[in-house]
Amino acid sequence: MNDAAHDLHAPHFIGIGGAGMSGLAKILAVRGAKVSGSDAKESETVLALRALGADVYVGHAAENVPAGTSSIVVSSAIRADNPELVAARERGIPVVHRSDALAALMGGRRALAVAGTHGKTTTTSMLAVSLAELGLDPSYAIGGDLDVPGSNAHHGVGDIFVAEADESDRSFHKYAPEVAIVLNVELDHHANYASMDEIYESFETFVGRIVPGGTLVVSADHAGARELTARVTGREGLNVVTVGAAEDADVRVLSVVARGMTSEVTVLLDGAELAFTVSVPGRHYAHNAVAALAAGVALGIPAADLAKAIGSYTGVRRRLQLKGEAAGVQVIDSYAHHPTEMAADLEAIREAADGRVLVVFQPHLFSRTQQLAEEMGQALAMADASVVLDIYPAREDPIPGVTSELIIDAALRAGADVRAEHVFAAAPALLAGLAKPGDLVLTMGAGDVTNLGPEILTQLASVATKA
Repeated sequence: MNDAAHDLHAPHFIGIGGAGMSGLAKILAVRGAKVSGSDAKESETVLALRALGADVYVGHAAENVPAGTSSIVVSSAIRADNPELVAARERGIPVVHRSDALAALMGGRRALAVAGTHGKTTTTSMLAVSLAELGLDPSYAIGGDLDVPGSNAHHGVGDIFVAEADESDRSFHKYAPEVAIVLNVELDHHANYASMDEIYESFETFVGRIVPGGTLVVSADHAGARELTARVTGREGLNVVTVGAAEDADVRVLSVVARGMTSEVTVLLDGAELAFTVSVPGRHYAHNAVAALAAGVALGIPAADLAKAIGSYTGVRRRLQLKGEAAGVQVIDSYAHHPTEMAADLEAIREAADGRVLVVFQPHLFSRTQQLAEEMGQALAMADASVVLDIYPAREDPIPGVTSELIIDAALRAGADVRAEHVFAAAPALLAGLAKPGDLVLTMGAGDVTNLGPEILTQLASVATKA
């Protein structure tokens, strides 16, 4: 396994258990590379990588980097003082960014890249599952694990490679897709972008990477996406296909009808109506499916076949994933951490729920909270009651004065029933005490709030037994 630009025959991944990194490591291992890496803790992902032959160490230390390592693969989250990164530089081992490694893996394939401030994982997953259902065996790299087949990456024998294109650190400028999707354009990742103008410039650069004669599939409903469309329409060699409910959309969404935890979608495509089922709830996810449909058609796949195949998609872990039911209460997990995502998931759950919707929300990143606390609070007002945890810092250091209280204050101003819980381990008992039969509990956020779902179910069962 060797790439002309980056030697990946024996790569060492720092943070190999991460959603983006683990997928690349899996594909390289299947392709025959001698993969090694390190992560902060043991996990199912680490075990899966070892099963593929990767040498994975727990903890970060200079001696983890094996002799013969051809390159060190890092993401933007890896700090410069990481001991393995320091050791690699001292030993003269080339350092490769995750996006460069992904670009190398996509080389020689018909690349389909999915971009946007939110919805990337779901849309990429819909494409991966539906293309596989049609027997095309695509390769894919996704930022979350599919319910079926349960992995975030696959090395396929087909000629299509589907991948998320991450705008957060401008790494999506590395790819050269035949088809690109832009679901929405909003200001996020405030540590890297200072204004909407910078965001637009970054997305314009991404669109400029589409191969000549390729296609941009872009939302016709989202204001930021429409602005991007206006900026790039007319570029030589670029086909633009707009999708959405707007009357001028090239692929127009005529209706989205909720059917419990599924949706029935009808679109107008090439002058004909086409109806299909999306097996996850909510208008937001239905529109993701329509973008996936348009992108597949741009690759030459018959629309009717692809629409039927999209119905085989059953979801991604952490994207409105049902964790279980106890004492008549369903517990669902959501990765939503941006206000638009939060509102979309709450709207979807409202349509599917019979009783009250209770949320335990964990803000993600100090910088995001500082900029979007008001909008997060307004989104939480869509729930019947909310519990807000302390901020999950991820890669950031604290910012003075920035706490989850900013979100709680905003939610109270919006009329929400909201309270704080500063002790993470106390949240499950609190939610179990609030919930009644018929209610739905939503664990929401991009951090470790996902771990609360099983604990909430245990507490619910315990309360029911005592009752």
